[in-house]
Amino acid sequence: MSQEATARARAAGDSSIARLARYFPDATPVRIPVSLIRVGSTNSGLSESTVIEFGTAREVLFASSLPLEFADVVRVQNSDGTLNAEACVVALQYNRGRTAVAARFTQEVSNWIVKP
Repeated sequence: MSQEATARARAAGDSSIARLARYFPDATPVRIPVSLIRVGSTNSGLSESTVIEFGTAREVLFASSLPLEFADVVRVQNSDGTLNAEACVVALQYNRGRTAVAARFTQEVSNWIVKP
């Protein structure tokens, strides 16, 4: 006799960034490799490579291991320079040494891939 069973697959929707994206109804899944640089106050100049996993017309959502806090400012740059903008951290979710981050652009970004 066979039994039906379901198993939950680990999908992109299960990630901590996807969970944070639920608070941003216009968030669209993207995969854009970027350099992230913390600017301003103490610990400025810290940087890492990461991937924007979700975006809206005004926000980017990504994972980071930098010591970021609410209202910190970061510079987000892609490799070809078409995205080079500052963004302010508006939401954080901590998860095992990595942080899911949502950051809002400090100025309108005209060349941003996600449009309203």
